Amino acid sequence: EVHMLELAIKGSKKYYGWLAVLLGIIGIGFLVYLKQLDFGLGITGMSRDVSWGFYIAQLTFLVGVAAGGVMVVLPYYLHDYKAFGRITILGEFLAIAAIVMCILFVLVDLGQPMRVFNTLLYPSPNSVLFFDIIVLQGYLFINLIVGWNVLEAERNQTHYQPWLKPIIYLSIPWAVSIHTVTAFLYAGLPGRHFWLTAVLAPRFLASAFAAGPALLILLCLIVRRVSNFDPGREQIQSLAKIVAYAICINVFLFLCEVFTGFYSNIPGHMDHIKYLFVGLHGHGSLVPFMWTAYALMLIAIILLVNPITRKNEGVLAVACIFTFTGTWIDKGLGMISGGFVPNPLHQVNEYAPTIPELAISLGVYGIGALILTIFFKMAVSVKEEVGA
Repeated sequence: EVHMLELAIKGSKKYYGWLAVLLGIIGIGFLVYLKQLDFGLGITGMSRDVSWGFYIAQLTFLVGVAAGGVMVVLPYYLHDYKAFGRITILGEFLAIAAIVMCILFVLVDLGQPMRVFNTLLYPSPNSVLFFDIIVLQGYLFINLIVGWNVLEAERNQTHYQPWLKPIIYLSIPWAVSIHTVTAFLYAGLPGRHFWLTAVLAPRFLASAFAAGPALLILLCLIVRRVSNFDPGREQIQSLAKIVAYAICINVFLFLCEVFTGFYSNIPGHMDHIKYLFVGLHGHGSLVPFMWTAYALMLIAIILLVNPITRKNEGVLAVACIFTFTGTWIDKGLGMISGGFVPNPLHQVNEYAPTIPELAISLGVYGIGALILTIFFKMAVSVKEEVGA
């Protein structure tokens, strides 16, 4: 009985090379983080007006990626769609990597990271942040327990323990909860009109169910290329349909925001959208990004809804990259900067991340990629063993 972690250690030269690259990126990020720890958050582009920046933008996006992993669990367990059985473990492991990154982004966003313990020392049920910590940690443990035990059972070619079943079912509403709570962090602030909308949580979930499965498709295509395990054509096509529906709903919900803001003619709601898409008072650093994001999402819709383009895996890969990048820009910087700029006094103080901020963020993504690589390596090794 070889232990699971041994599967993560055995690998080709390319595998070790990839791990070395990731460790290098993590090392650079960590050194820059030590500088931030010493100097303070003044090292970032954040200001009095924009008190959440690139870090929290990544948190928002990655919670969605984590929640999106449930889209392979739900059809398998609730709709008896057995084809997803091959890749549910990949979705769960993607969720683990994403949640770890979320927690790390919260940590680097705190000037004094030790302060994170205050949320546990002084828990407050009327604090949305307190609930965010509860649901994130809960989702991390759920996926670790389920993923690990299901993979262990598959390796021993037995059925997983019956006590896992309720935990698996719990993971489905829990996935929705992590992203709803994230949306409530924004929608619960009455002074920020851009976020003050009941549609924010549905918007977040729609973009999550687009970005998460889009990334999973790309990972499946990579796994097929670098290993002897084929996640399966049917599985990839089913995921692609989920991405198609979700990205359509995501863009539709944004257009609902545009209608409500501009038809009602309320300056507070209009100015944020104007700032993002046409600029305000001569400031418009995000304008090219936002048009790019929506152009990418619209192209993705055309490529994903049309069966001829969707069934071509090369085109599908491009559509998934467009979906992922489009939602990343829209939900990351667009959502954060768009809510803070202009400020409640209608002054425009723009935000742009600094080089140290980007380096630290890259380091966190490096840690996420490392975790993802190790977990996927274990999963794929088991699949190869069992397949052989």
